[in-house]
Amino acid sequence: MTREETRKVQIGDVTIGGGSPVAIQSMTNTRTEDVPATVEQILGLERAGCEIIRCAVPTMEAAKALGEIKQQIHIPLVADIHFDYRLAIAAIQHGADKIRINPGNIGDKDRVRQVVEAAKERQIPIRVGVNSGSLEKELVEKYGGVTAEGLVESALGQVHLIEGMGYENLVVSIKSSDVLMCVKAYEEIAEECPYPLHVGITEAGTLLAGNIKSSIGLGLILNEGIGDTIRVSLTGDPREEVKSAKLILKTMGLRKGGIEVVSCPTCGRTQIDLISLANQVEDMVADIPLNLKVAVMGCVVNGPGEAAEADLGIAGGIGEGLLIKKGEVIRKVPEEDLLDALKQELLNWHE
Repeated sequence: MTREETRKVQIGDVTIGGGSPVAIQSMTNTRTEDVPATVEQILGLERAGCEIIRCAVPTMEAAKALGEIKQQIHIPLVADIHFDYRLAIAAIQHGADKIRINPGNIGDKDRVRQVVEAAKERQIPIRVGVNSGSLEKELVEKYGGVTAEGLVESALGQVHLIEGMGYENLVVSIKSSDVLMCVKAYEEIAEECPYPLHVGITEAGTLLAGNIKSSIGLGLILNEGIGDTIRVSLTGDPREEVKSAKLILKTMGLRKGGIEVVSCPTCGRTQIDLISLANQVEDMVADIPLNLKVAVMGCVVNGPGEAAEADLGIAGGIGEGLLIKKGEVIRKVPEEDLLDALKQELLNWHE
């Protein structure tokens, strides 16, 4: 099923599936029991562009904290549950907009049923999540190891279990740190599953490795029309996950808005500190609500041409740069004033 064909599911005030825009999700790394710290992190993620947030619920105290957290944030709150079905029920009772469970580690069928009944009573969706690291032993043996086929069979088995309990308000995810296995698993389950799919490469790694693996995996999956919510899993500040997710969606043509910064890789001809300048420009434009392309170029070989193709650009010279707007040179600016000059042009932008 492609994005247009999946069922619509409501998570708080965010609709996913049925052709809705792909939603950006992240997860807090604070102790959920620490309400002030968790709320502060979520508000920062909201500003970065996060649209759905998930919190770990390893204790009853964490489940109860969800109610306080929810009152202070503005995006849907998802409870991440493992092992203890009572935590899932408590999270639902304290206002979670969705719960994420792996029915395989929640316990017996009766315990899963109790969770399903609690979700049914409040009409909140359940995300059935399967990870390659926790694939059932019998499926590992059946397929001779962890495979895409085994992950799909596990996920579908758990979906059918909940469907058999009379509940179809579901979201499905299959996660693996093996990029190509993950891609194959999503291709297979998209043919079998009518529910929205949450997509991500789990345990992707640090900022560099995680971004590369996530970009390749998510790019391949999204390009096939698969995926309704995404998370870029990184070992680091969750705001980096959101920034990366936004850029992946924009690169895939699935998200518009915001300023796109393009910059050259530098070479021996570069006469300004372009690396520092490009990073400063990227940080500076993050909160400016314009749908523009800004070029930061280092020399006269491609600089003026590339900058002319952007809405606004800099073409570096010797300790200075040309400021170019819509293909026209506006003025020459000393290197130390380039960032401020660019910022003023953006703040006073009009077509």
